[in-house]
Amino acid sequence: MLEHGKTFDQVRSSFQWQIPEYYNIGVDVCDRWVDLEPARLAVIDVEPGGASRRYSFADMKTMSNRLANALAVRGVGRRPKEIGDRVGVLLPQRIETAVAHIALAKMGCVSIPLFTLFGPDALLHRLADSGAKAVVTDASGVEKLKPLLDQLPALELIVCVDGALGPAESFSGISDAASDVFTPVRTLADDPAILIYTSGTTGNPKGALHAHRVLLGHLPGVEISHDFLPHDGDRFWTPADWAWIGGLLDVLMPALHHGIAVVACRFAKFTPEAAFDLIKTFQIRNAFLPPTALKMMKLLPGAERLGVRLRSVASGGETLGEQLIDWGREAFGVTINEFYGQTECNMVVSSCAAIEAPLPGTMGRPVPGHVVDVVDPISGIRQPDETEGAIAVLAPDPVMFIGYWNNADATREKFVEGPDGKWLLTGDRGIRDRKGRLRFLGRDDDVIGSAGYRIGPAEIEDCLLAHRAVRLAGVVGKPDALRGAIVAAYVVLKDGYAPSDALAEEVANFVKSRLAAHEYPRVVRFIDEMPMTTTGKIIRRSLRKMAEDEAANERAEING
Repeated sequence: MLEHGKTFDQVRSSFQWQIPEYYNIGVDVCDRWVDLEPARLAVIDVEPGGASRRYSFADMKTMSNRLANALAVRGVGRRPKEIGDRVGVLLPQRIETAVAHIALAKMGCVSIPLFTLFGPDALLHRLADSGAKAVVTDASGVEKLKPLLDQLPALELIVCVDGALGPAESFSGISDAASDVFTPVRTLADDPAILIYTSGTTGNPKGALHAHRVLLGHLPGVEISHDFLPHDGDRFWTPADWAWIGGLLDVLMPALHHGIAVVACRFAKFTPEAAFDLIKTFQIRNAFLPPTALKMMKLLPGAERLGVRLRSVASGGETLGEQLIDWGREAFGVTINEFYGQTECNMVVSSCAAIEAPLPGTMGRPVPGHVVDVVDPISGIRQPDETEGAIAVLAPDPVMFIGYWNNADATREKFVEGPDGKWLLTGDRGIRDRKGRLRFLGRDDDVIGSAGYRIGPAEIEDCLLAHRAVRLAGVVGKPDALRGAIVAAYVVLKDGYAPSDALAEEVANFVKSRLAAHEYPRVVRFIDEMPMTTTGKIIRRSLRKMAEDEAANERAEING
């Protein structure tokens, strides 16, 4: 645990990693608490209708032991000198999801978190690429898997939480028949535990293989982004699906490690009203709210008067702006802390309002225990203050992935050797200011080069969102013969507003008056739907394609 300090430097100087040789995530987040306080509340499982059930750590140990024994009888496990069997967990937030991940960790297997909204192609790629031997899912998951079985020869077992359906055995049926006594595999901290696939905005998703130590590596970032965990009465929730690293390793597992109860909720559809109601009903005090969720909640009229008060709110995935941070103070009574990371190396930068007020436009400082800096992507040399470069993390690091599954070339390309050692390149561009804070500029291929300027899209998007008519905004560079590229904004309007040339000009001038003349969008296009990844991030690649096609058509008309 981090020791509370008055400055980042104090917290950093007092922190030291303690990674044991042998360590198991499942034992840590479940069995350890049974030895200390078996009746302690672990999970509140909220069903779509609103009914809920509470589970203690003792309940989870019993359930995970039974499932582990049932899976082992069916041939799932880890053989000597081999990586454990890969097992997909295709479930929403619910008690069985947590139990499955815990059981698989205790078995020495590798769990594969799978998003329930994945289509057949996404599931087929992940299950085939990983060679998954089993999947734990629900009725809807079974229906998705049925047509894929002929293409998944390694998949031998499907377990369904809704009972025996078609090729699937019943979760409760096989668990109830199994013993509740199970001896966990003695895993090394460096043994594989979790295989999470990147969101795949370009090319096929790659599997980032993580070791058991990844949870310990997450703890400093989670603790500091929530103004130092744990406090008495803390209770966690996130709308982020547990199939993503943000839900699984930023919330569920760290909370259980600290003995903090987690609220599991599977909304039929996320709405601001439902989110605020859940927070009040279940007395949630700590939340990870992705920027998309925050922006939606901000649209609820009178949210600031609902009386919701949280102890901590953290957000990550896209840069937060001053408007959203100010609204968060009014709506939640707390300053939102922004953090940064990626599937391969997560929670390595964060702000912490308990130490210092966040500076809008920056994502914070390197989290104690992690060395994060801006380097030259070719030489690995650290860049001077206020100089753009690649955001990178110095290896080794407990939170860093082992490598990409079956893709040694891609793993090698992720690193660069420099004078200080080997750096993991995040693929993001950034700047370190004179006080050591890091500012995100954009992905390597998102930074816009216009008339000699290097323009990051995040700041412009944040400004656009402050306009009364704008619901969502994505910014990319549009090819331009004179400037190389010009800033193009793609905008989804709020209800009650209609596209027009006058409104486009108003939106462009709105940005021009608030940022800088070279940053305002010279092109504003209104679209019906923003292309988004399943994690709620804008797919700028799709917007760039729109801009490139438009530029090509304009050139053809001129030349025609």
